[in-house]
Amino acid sequence: MSAPAHQPLLLGVSLKMYFGHHQTLNWARKIATLADEHPAVTSGEARLFVLPAFPTLVPAAGILAPYGIALGAQDIATEDTGPYTGEVGGPLLKEIGCRYAEVGHAERRRLYGEGDTVVAAKTAAALRNGLTPVLCIGERDRGTPQEAAERTVAEAARLLHGLDGTVVLAYEPQWAIGAPEPASAEHIATVCTALREWLNTRPQQAGSQVIYGGSAGPGLLTRLGGTVEGLFLGRFAHDPDNVRAILDEISAPADDEISAPAGTAVA
Repeated sequence: MSAPAHQPLLLGVSLKMYFGHHQTLNWARKIATLADEHPAVTSGEARLFVLPAFPTLVPAAGILAPYGIALGAQDIATEDTGPYTGEVGGPLLKEIGCRYAEVGHAERRRLYGEGDTVVAAKTAAALRNGLTPVLCIGERDRGTPQEAAERTVAEAARLLHGLDGTVVLAYEPQWAIGAPEPASAEHIATVCTALREWLNTRPQQAGSQVIYGGSAGPGLLTRLGGTVEGLFLGRFAHDPDNVRAILDEISAPADDEISAPAGTAVA
C-alpha cells in the first residue's frame, strides 16, 4: 500500500507569481542554507524541489543545485519547439537544469481553460523530455473522502492513459487551494492512499510518488502519519522558517500519527 521504503519524502514549493527576481534569489539562498544544514535533508529522509517563475530558473539553479535541491518549471508547452509565441518547451527546460514540470494546476484550468486534453499533452511533453511531471489532480467541490478518492483516481487514470514514466501525483482538492485550512487529515489520507494503491497496479509508473497540496503547512505532515509521500507547498513556504518546521517534522515525527484508513482502494 505504501511507496517503496527507500523513497524519501518529497517536499515541493511553487512560488507562483508572488516574488520578484531578487526576492526569489534571496529566498532560494535561504532554502539552500537550510538544506545544507538540516538533518532531514542531509540524511536523505527528505528531498526538496522548487518551482520558481520562468525568468529566475537559470540563476535559481545555480543557487539550489549545489545543495541537491531540484529545479522545476510551473508550466510546460505541449510542443517541444516551433512557432509558439510565449511558450517554453521541454527541451529548453531540460537544457537549463529542470527536473520537474508542473502540469494541470487548478488555476491554469480555471483561468486559461486548460482541460484534460491539454493537461495530458503537457504531461506527455514532460515525460518525453526526461522531466518528471508534477501532475495536479483533485476534485472541484467538497464531497465525502470516498467520493473524492474515486473521482481523483479516475482523473489520474484519464490523464496518464497510454503514458509511461515516473510522475508526482499532487493531490490538490480545488476547494482547499488558498483556503485558511487544508482538507482534513482523514480526507487527505483516504484519497492519497487510494492513489498510492492505484499506482501500485501500474508498473509503467514505477518510482512515482503521491504528495498533498492545498493550504498545506507546518503540522500537517505529522497529522497525516505516513499516509502521504510528501507535501506541495504554496504560500506557507514563503517564510523559510515554515519549511524548516516541516523538515523538523520529517526528522522527528510525533507520536500522534494517524493510520491509513481501511478499505480505500479504488479499482
